[in-house]
Amino acid sequence: MGWHFTDDPAVFRAAAGAHLAADPARNTSVLTLAEKAARLGWWTEPDGRVTGVVAVPRPGLPSLGVTTAEAARALALPDGDAPVEQLRGETAAVEAYLDAAGRPWTPLRSMRLYRLGALTPPEPAPAGRARLATEADLPVLAEWTADFVRAIGEEPADDYTGILAERLAEGRLHLWEAPGGPPVSMAAVSRTVEGQARVHLVYTPPAERGRGYAAGATTAVSRAALAAGAAQVLLFTDLANPTSNALYRRLGYRPVTDHLGVRFTDG
Repeated sequence: MGWHFTDDPAVFRAAAGAHLAADPARNTSVLTLAEKAARLGWWTEPDGRVTGVVAVPRPGLPSLGVTTAEAARALALPDGDAPVEQLRGETAAVEAYLDAAGRPWTPLRSMRLYRLGALTPPEPAPAGRARLATEADLPVLAEWTADFVRAIGEEPADDYTGILAERLAEGRLHLWEAPGGPPVSMAAVSRTVEGQARVHLVYTPPAERGRGYAAGATTAVSRAALAAGAAQVLLFTDLANPTSNALYRRLGYRPVTDHLGVRFTDG
């Protein structure tokens, strides 16, 4: 019984694959981080069953998948790795970790994971049309991505070109375009892994809000994910934003579970 770690996604999947596949929606963060994570971990019970998983995209920033309270508490014990600066995961698991760690912390965001039921496009549809983003859109996309990151209370990176170019090349970033005008909203979707894909980077500049453009972009990217074969289309919302939560419910997204992100303040 205990935590095991690797930096090899193949080793991780061989050990934790059944646990990940048993609930890919609730394991979405780990599944979408696994290929590029700096560290991956799984918790085994005495009988060999895996009942917890974690992905660490960068040292000190673990993200929990479906994880028991016992496993989360054990993860809080020092193991010589980089000190944890921030932690994300299902609220119960994060709270168990916090209880065991005994460190001062502050909340970053309380989030809710949603899963698409029957897609219900907005009626009436917003003015304009959806289209795939292209390389010509990179300057505005980079600006919007930095603005999105600031809006969720995080520090933007210096350069988003690589991240955005990957999504463009794979047709995973959609724009909503005003009639005869420039793009006014964006939405992206992750690669489909274990049948799940997650909508993210939904952003509309403040001056363009209130016209339904985010609903149009989200509908377009959700349709694209379904057409690409995703059995489950997911997204996270900030519980402090009633507007976005109401929007996604209108589009057919239904709650799955709540998540909590925290930052430790003793670093």
